Amino acid sequence: MRRRTFVRTGAAAAGIGVAGCVMPATDDEPDDDLEVDEPENDEQNGGSDDDGTLRIATYSSMVTGETPAGEWLTETFEAQFPDAELEWTVPESGIDHYVQRARLGAEIDADIYLGLPVDGLVLADVEPEVSLFETLDRSKLERESRIRDSIAFDDPDGRIVPFGVGYVAPVYDGETLSAPETLDDLLDERYENALLVQNPRYSTPGRAFLLWTIATYGDDYLEYWEGLLENGLEVHPSWTSAYRDSYLEGVRSMVVSYTTDQVAATVAERDLERHQVATPDGEAYRSVEGMAIFEETEKPDLAYEFLDFVLSREVQGELATRNVQFPAVEQEYVGVEEAFVDYAIEPDEPVTVAYDDIADDLETWIDAWESEIGD
Repeated sequence: MRRRTFVRTGAAAAGIGVAGCVMPATDDEPDDDLEVDEPENDEQNGGSDDDGTLRIATYSSMVTGETPAGEWLTETFEAQFPDAELEWTVPESGIDHYVQRARLGAEIDADIYLGLPVDGLVLADVEPEVSLFETLDRSKLERESRIRDSIAFDDPDGRIVPFGVGYVAPVYDGETLSAPETLDDLLDERYENALLVQNPRYSTPGRAFLLWTIATYGDDYLEYWEGLLENGLEVHPSWTSAYRDSYLEGVRSMVVSYTTDQVAATVAERDLERHQVATPDGEAYRSVEGMAIFEETEKPDLAYEFLDFVLSREVQGELATRNVQFPAVEQEYVGVEEAFVDYAIEPDEPVTVAYDDIADDLETWIDAWESEIGD
C-alpha cells in the first residue's frame, strides 16, 4: 500500500510536548491579564462595539458535560464585558452546516466558529463561490504573539488562529484489550466489535482518524476501512455520542478519542485501567483547533475581543483543564493542573496535515468514505 508520507511530521518538527508547552499552575503565576481598562467613550475605544449578543458555533463537548468550558467562558467573558452576552450553538453537522447554508444563500446565524481544525477550513473552501470566514486583522489580536510557532495554521488567507491542540488516538479498556501496536492490528479478531469511530463529515476526531489512515495507507485507505467494517466497526455522528454515550456506558471497549484521556479520567475519579491510550507505531494524529470570524458577523469588534480573550493566560489554563487539550500558547503564558502534566501523552511521531496537502482531495476522500463506509 502506498503511504502518503508528505502529511507526516516528526516529534522534533512538531515541537509539542508536555514538558515543552505546559507547566503546573503555581501560586506565583504572573498577574491575571484578563483585566482591561474601561474606555471613557466610543472614540477612545476606536469605535468598538462591546455590547450585544455574540453567537458562537462550536462542538457539543464545549458546552455539555459536568464542567463545560463554554459555561465558564460565558461567565468570565460577560464579567469582563458586562454589556455583552454569549450565545452558543452546536450544529449537528459541524462546519458542513454552514457550508450548506452558504451554498443556499441562507443567513449564517453565528459570528465565530470555535473549534475549527485546518481540515474543517478546507471543507469550508470546497466551492470557490462560498466564502464563510474573513481574513483576520492581526493588529486587533494583542495576544497572538503568544501562540507557539510550531502550531501556526498555514491557511493562505489568514482566517484562523489556534487556541488549543489535541492528539487523536484509540482509547481502550485495558481490562479486556491489549494495545494495538499498529493500525493494522485493529483488523485482528481480538478487536472484533470493539472500535467506535466518528463520522469524518461532521466530527473533528473522526476526520482526524480518516486522515491518519490516508497518511498510512494512501489510495488504499478505503480497503483498510472496509476491513474495519468487517471487523465490527461502529460509526457515530459525534465524539459525544461515541465516547460519552457509548464508550463510558460500556457499550464497546475501544473508541477514537484523545491522548489526554487519562487526565479527564483522573479528574473524574474513573478507573484508569479502562482509559488506556494507544499510540500505534508511536503515532497519534495532531489536531490544532482554531477560531475564525464569519464574514457576515454584525459584531466584528466584539468577535475580535473574544478571540483575544481566549488567548489570555487564565483562559488557556482553563481550556487545558476543562477541554483536556494542550494550550496553544508558549509555556510562560499558561499553567495547568498537575493531573495534566502527569497523565497527558504526547506521541513519539505526531501525524499532521497541511492545508495545501489536502485542499484538492479532502472532499473527494470524505465522499468516497461516505459512499463505501458511511452508508
